[in-house]
Amino acid sequence: MTDTNRIWTAALIVVGDEILSGRTQDKNIAQIATWLGVQGIRLREVRVVPDVMDAIIEAVNTLRARNDYLFTTGGIGPTHDDITVDAVAAALGVPVVVHPRARAILEAYYAPRGGLNEARLRMARVPDGADLIENRLSGAPGIRAGNVFLMAGVPSITAQMLDGLTGTLEGGLPLLSHTVGCWVAESEIADLLRETEASFAGVAIGSYPFFREGRVGANFVIRSTDQTQLAACVSALSAALASLGREPFDGGI
Repeated sequence: MTDTNRIWTAALIVVGDEILSGRTQDKNIAQIATWLGVQGIRLREVRVVPDVMDAIIEAVNTLRARNDYLFTTGGIGPTHDDITVDAVAAALGVPVVVHPRARAILEAYYAPRGGLNEARLRMARVPDGADLIENRLSGAPGIRAGNVFLMAGVPSITAQMLDGLTGTLEGGLPLLSHTVGCWVAESEIADLLRETEASFAGVAIGSYPFFREGRVGANFVIRSTDQTQLAACVSALSAALASLGREPFDGGI
């Protein structure tokens, strides 16, 4: 039985020189964070690493040890610089093998596309003992090795892999949120925010200031796994802002 009071966490390693160089803008962080939230798992940290074996190994061993789940994106394609599988295998202390089901999937997928050559066969390689994650878009599957999940770098393919994982990971209650906006400098109500948050167990308030229309304001995002506590905190914060002569805007500005 799932312990709904427990907070389940995940980390993400984004692998790729192209991300660090700025040539490619990562889109996987947002979609993975959103998907994890629905599963009741919180994305705690993200690390971007180059296509360097030692860097990937160090990141994998560090982040998998302090989180329930670790996801990687990138580096599982057919080219020589796709080394994530090798790095994860090294981190886990197991050899790399060709997964028979992955090979069969790729053979079927590439049969009308020129056949399975040596480069394409690289996408059937997994850390020994790993399971596969279904990918209905491009044939090449994702990989699950213990609590490490190897996903594609291409966001549309990652989305398919996440769909294949939906409902298979243990998590807690989803984190709910509600936004209240106000035309006020956050420094003027810092104490109010701190005191309001402290009054509601399990509730966190994030303050996000902005400058628009020639004046300052902020959106306050209230988060909790408890709908009752969330609603009570939203009500209390809105009332407190109104009592100071600052109109609260439900849903944010």
